[in-house]
Amino acid sequence: MLRLYDSRFSGNSWKIRILLNQLQRPFERHTLDLDAGETKTDAFLKLNRFSRVPVLRLEDGRTVVESAAILLYLAEGTPYLYDDQYLRSQVIGWMFFEQGDLQRFIALARVYHLKGMADKMSQQIEQLHANGYLGLAKLERWLVAHEWLVGDRYTVADLAVFSYVSLAHEGSYQMDRFPNINRWLDSVKAQPGWIGILEQSTYQNNAAA
Repeated sequence: MLRLYDSRFSGNSWKIRILLNQLQRPFERHTLDLDAGETKTDAFLKLNRFSRVPVLRLEDGRTVVESAAILLYLAEGTPYLYDDQYLRSQVIGWMFFEQGDLQRFIALARVYHLKGMADKMSQQIEQLHANGYLGLAKLERWLVAHEWLVGDRYTVADLAVFSYVSLAHEGSYQMDRFPNINRWLDSVKAQPGWIGILEQSTYQNNAAA
């Protein structure tokens, strides 16, 4: 059985749980305590050279790391990833954009707020917002004329971009600025098999340490 190493509030891990649920793939979930340093142990470094979640351990013991790579691996041969070479390149392009232009700015502002550090880190959050809003504006412009990010259907491009954008309000981003993003977020949430960040997958078993 597949085993997913993740953490409870990780947007990158959430992406994988959504797709596994949508694919109806049984998996064991091993939830790590990041504050306790559980991704820094020698045992975990053998699973992921980058020392972070998510990690997907395959049935044969090999691991796939980095959320975009895991999504592409799981989506291969499914409706969530195009067979057409050009359309696949567009999916991957959106995944790169999400990691470079959105995720780091949204995720860090969110962490500061969730950990009660917003007042102390106000200047840093202001800079994160400045950069994050630039990425969100690019996404908003695209969605003015497009229902989905690539082609005519929901794909792992939408899922990859969705997670942290949908959590941006937790980092005090003013998301009412972006009506087309909000319409698109609602469309992603309406997809069969979608689950919330704290919701358990129908196909999940909780793994022992």
